[in-house]
Amino acid sequence: MSKLFTTRFWEIAARIILRNKIGILFVIILATIFFSSQWKYMRFTYSEANLLPDDHEVNIVYNDFLKVFGEEGNLIVLGVKDSSFFTAEKLNAWNQLSDDFKAYDAVETVVSIKDLQKLVKNTSAQKFDLEPFIKDSLSSQAQVDELQRELFEQYPFYDNFLFNKKNKTVRTAIYLKKDIVNTEARKDFIVNTLEKRIKTFEEVNDLDVRVSGMPYIRTLNSQNIVDEIGLFIGAALLVTSLIFFLFFRSFRATFISLIVVCVGVMWTFGIIGLLRYEITVLTALIPPLIIVIGIPNCIFLINKYQHEVQLHGNKVKSLQRVITKIGNATLMTNVTTASGFATFILTESTLLKEFGIVASLSILAIFFLCLLVIPIIYTFLPYPKDRHLEHLNKRWIGTFVDWTVMMVKEQKIAIYASALILVVAGIIGIYQIKISGSMIEDMPQEEPFFKDIRFFEKEFNGIMPLEIMIDTKRKKGVMKLSTLERMERLEELISEIPELSRPISIVSLVKYSKQAYYNGNPKYYQLPTRQENSFILSYAKNSSSDVNLLKNLVDSTGQYARITTFLMDVSTERIERIEEDLQAKINKEFPEDRYDVILTGKALVFQKGTKYLVKNLAISLSLAILLISLFMAYMFRSFKMIIVSLIPNILPLVVTAGLMGYVGVPIKPSTILVFSIAFGISVDDTIHFLAKYRQELQANHWKIRKSVFKALRETGVSMFYTSIVLFFGFSVFTISSFGGTVALGALVSTTLLFAMLSNLLLLPALLLALERSIANKEVMREPTINIIPEDDDDSEEKSNS
Repeated sequence: MSKLFTTRFWEIAARIILRNKIGILFVIILATIFFSSQWKYMRFTYSEANLLPDDHEVNIVYNDFLKVFGEEGNLIVLGVKDSSFFTAEKLNAWNQLSDDFKAYDAVETVVSIKDLQKLVKNTSAQKFDLEPFIKDSLSSQAQVDELQRELFEQYPFYDNFLFNKKNKTVRTAIYLKKDIVNTEARKDFIVNTLEKRIKTFEEVNDLDVRVSGMPYIRTLNSQNIVDEIGLFIGAALLVTSLIFFLFFRSFRATFISLIVVCVGVMWTFGIIGLLRYEITVLTALIPPLIIVIGIPNCIFLINKYQHEVQLHGNKVKSLQRVITKIGNATLMTNVTTASGFATFILTESTLLKEFGIVASLSILAIFFLCLLVIPIIYTFLPYPKDRHLEHLNKRWIGTFVDWTVMMVKEQKIAIYASALILVVAGIIGIYQIKISGSMIEDMPQEEPFFKDIRFFEKEFNGIMPLEIMIDTKRKKGVMKLSTLERMERLEELISEIPELSRPISIVSLVKYSKQAYYNGNPKYYQLPTRQENSFILSYAKNSSSDVNLLKNLVDSTGQYARITTFLMDVSTERIERIEEDLQAKINKEFPEDRYDVILTGKALVFQKGTKYLVKNLAISLSLAILLISLFMAYMFRSFKMIIVSLIPNILPLVVTAGLMGYVGVPIKPSTILVFSIAFGISVDDTIHFLAKYRQELQANHWKIRKSVFKALRETGVSMFYTSIVLFFGFSVFTISSFGGTVALGALVSTTLLFAMLSNLLLLPALLLALERSIANKEVMREPTINIIPEDDDDSEEKSNS
């Protein structure tokens, strides 16, 4: 009954498509116009990818910090390390550059050497006054030398803030307004103002200015993502169309396929805009993915059409059979591929959810476009020429198919042994895989901004913010000496950890106040004693509000304080050890009944997000396997066939995971996608092979060996075609400047190549080995869905692949 229904459905579908071709083309054009109109709603991401769900504890803690102190990633730093820098001319030019940035609306404040203030004791007024180190401008080398002596020897408060006294590296801090940090205004300022001003300054003063900070890194990194979308689409079109032309030797067929996949890409961008999603490092991969996945659909449909034309020369009948005989099989394979992507929807990560939704919808869209557009266009075209049909002889890959048949016939033991060795080697490799929580590892390492990251990391010990927020549970509790002493002991631990920069907090300002009270003597740069505390604080209270040099380090009520440090780019394991050490010290110094202390910051949130994704990897892959197993069960009604079909597709995943362990590719947000994507695509070959195998069983009166080898010869060519397209299509991603995208492309390509060999060698070998238990008529009698409808005569059986 179900077989009759499936056949009837596709016959009706073919009739509707071919009889209403003008109307359908008109609808597709309207849909394309509609999706194109949605492009204006596409937004490029202006913040880091949040890998955690909004209600995750780590996100809640981070948001609590932001509520008190606002956006933390608003600092851009400019740095110079040059032996010729400390001259009056260049220092004045540097200070002028910093002053110029203060005039821009996007900038909240700028702190450069000229803005540094001496805290000076005013005995008569019993307060602290502020005096600039540089009152107007520098006019002599003697003034420059005196400035160096004061900064590098007398005022430790500023060391590692705006300069590194050991290496003589100087920097300027530009704080953007917090309300524009995650908006397009940030990009406008950085690209159109900051970079141009710095370039001019470098040319005039012959200095190499280094630039970094989270807003700057995010802007340039996002721009690279956008730039690579066009590169990927162009490369994917070039590679897949070239391979397609080599297969078919037809400009007409190649051009038709390109039209279809280009419309599919337009729809993909439209879906992103329609759903109001951002272009992220993941969603940027979907348009070229659609090209890579869409071309095999075109291969199946055009190959079938040309084969039918060669058989009987009736164009209308050929196009009808394209839809009725290939439509269902192509639908099933696209559904399984979409399912591999759709499993990400069930994770609680917004980034992965959006990727899964757009990818799965786009894959289904490209299927319908292929099924509708290709047959309709061919109704308007003349018959294929003889030279376009020459590839149907398949002589040039006949040797490869013959080799697979020979291996399955004569070398089954070698196939089983090879599979077993690969599994064991893969499992060993899996135990060597590491997890990477680095925020910058995947960034383009040849880009100047990445080299600047490494520069600041070396000179100032990191740029990834790590924040500690201390809630004293009472107003003005921060300025209690006991609280300051606890904070100091915690800062001593931070200073001992080489991967962390010197901490910045209210403690430093209080130490500076004591130094100022003792007339600037650097040996008094320390917390006041209990006797000193009251009169030093009275000086501070009498001072103007401008003396609060680090006003962002304590909230307006005096209840909350923050300690800010910066983390180097280190391994996930090392970040976890640092976190454990800090948390142990926090627990020791800050009793829970008197303090609430949280450890947060972008570096920590990203690292926790990566760990969360690893847990979701197992869930999404298990869901993909379960979902596709249900498809198999629905299609073949056989538990044993499910097991047989899964083995050849799980083996390549194990091999790839092992390979990651051996070559040192870590699990990270980019590589985590490999397994579900590759599984969803590779299982398509299995479906085609098993569907043809079942058909051959019925045609050959349940003769197992004959059916296996006939199915292998028929489907081997199409599997080879599509696998080659997919291999080279995914290899396009290796031209990326992003390390994670390169790894994704290389790993998926490798997995699909293994999957092709596994489906051509291991799957037939398993069917032969288990023929007694899976070949009985009850098991393989009739599938619920008739994937490949039977041909009308024996001569046409060969066209189903």
